[in-house]
Amino acid sequence: MMQPGAPEPQKKPVLVITSQVVRGGISGRGLTFALERIGHDVWFLPTILLPWHPGQGKGKRIVAPAADFAAIVEDLASSPKLAEVGAVISGYLGDPDQASPIASLIKAVKAHTPDAPYLCDPVMGDEHDGNGNLYVPTATAEAIRDQLVPLADVVTPNAFELGWLTGCEIESEPQALAAARSLGNERVMVTSSPALRRNAIANLLAGPRGAVAAEHAAIANPPHGTGDLIAGLFLSNLLAGQNDEEALKRASASVFELVARSVRKGADELLFAEEQNSVVKAMALVTSRRVLEAKARA
Repeated sequence: MMQPGAPEPQKKPVLVITSQVVRGGISGRGLTFALERIGHDVWFLPTILLPWHPGQGKGKRIVAPAADFAAIVEDLASSPKLAEVGAVISGYLGDPDQASPIASLIKAVKAHTPDAPYLCDPVMGDEHDGNGNLYVPTATAEAIRDQLVPLADVVTPNAFELGWLTGCEIESEPQALAAARSLGNERVMVTSSPALRRNAIANLLAGPRGAVAAEHAAIANPPHGTGDLIAGLFLSNLLAGQNDEEALKRASASVFELVARSVRKGADELLFAEEQNSVVKAMALVTSRRVLEAKARA
């Protein structure tokens, strides 16, 4: 345990591979800010450039040609500086052909630093008006499922994405937990998992030492970007040495508080800069509980 007054250990850089927007806090833009505010250096490899979240209107999509994307990944993979990287997060892909180079880059990071965790946020779809849909081409979703998810130490699907990845029905917490376990990854965090309380949101973690859920009140019409944020905060908490329950609880509290403060001010985006204290040390109360599994794990 760290002695009182002792300096915190230096936080390792995180390699973030996901989309970039010009306006707003979704995906790489908010994730990079949050990680840097916590104290991580960030390597950011954009997979696509958008003017804003697509839900706010149509806009130009700029995706690097596959050969160019693969070339810059090769530059990164062959650099001795890659040994600096202490963790990797991947999210939204702009093209299915990006999955293979990204997989190679993850393997290159682990060749330098075998214990560097890789978190795959399989950004591919969600529930909308009760009807789940992919919002990426099926080929992109399949590339994430087949090439990136198997490499991940942590996978962070929402309930719809978990159902799509596993072919399982996700309508209850036991179903979500069983599906999460079926993926076979060391840790699977299901965001927006079925909650036990009414009008509540749950984040369910299936980890190596059991399952735990963090639950808080639901907020109507939240801004986009919460899945990206909770994935990054959870990974940072693990890197800081927190156990699974504490890492999940703290990440959930930060997201809940940031969403609540942003909505209260009428914002259509998460107010990262204005409410950055919520990212660093949230005061919101989030309950956590151990989740019993139908079959004991070895």
